[in-house]
Amino acid sequence: MNEAYKNIIDRRSVRNFNDIKVSHDVIEKIVYAGQCAPSGMNRQIFAFVVVENEELIEKLSKMNAEVMNSTSDPFYGAKSMIIVFADSNAPTYLYDGALAMGNLMNAANALGVDSCWIHRAKEVFETEFGKKLKRKWQIPESYEGIGHCILGYRAQELPERAQRTSKVIYA
Repeated sequence: MNEAYKNIIDRRSVRNFNDIKVSHDVIEKIVYAGQCAPSGMNRQIFAFVVVENEELIEKLSKMNAEVMNSTSDPFYGAKSMIIVFADSNAPTYLYDGALAMGNLMNAANALGVDSCWIHRAKEVFETEFGKKLKRKWQIPESYEGIGHCILGYRAQELPERAQRTSKVIYA
C-alpha cells in the first residue's frame, strides 16, 4: 500500500499522552507540513504558534476548559502544541485553517507523533489574555484561532478503530 495513503488511513486522535516531549526538530517538520497545506487562491493566510512552554500550555488548557464550563484538561497532558490561526479577511479562512490542521496531524502521524485537534481556539483568543498573547506573538487582529494541534506520544495502546459509517453516494 502507498505510504502516504496508509498514513492517512492509520492516523488516530490521541487523548492520553505520556510525559515524553516531542523534539523541537520534529515539531519544525510538522509545522512545515502545515505551511504546505492548500489554501484558497494560494493566499497562505496561516499563522502557526508553537507552544512548548508547559506553564503556558497549562494556562491555555484552563482557558479552553473554561469556554466549555469544565475543569478537565482538554489538552490531555500534551507537552507541545501548535496553534493555527487564519486571516478572517479571506473568504476561505476556516477551510484553509482546517486544511492546515489536517496537514499537521497527518505529518505528525507520519513522523511517529500522536496528535489531536482541540477546538475553542477562536474563543480562547477572543479573551483579553488571548488578545495579549496574539499581540506578543505579532499575530494580526484579523487572524482567528482555528484550533490547537496537541502533540505527544500516547500513554497507552489505542482501542480498535470505530467502524466508518459516513454515507457514500456514487452519482
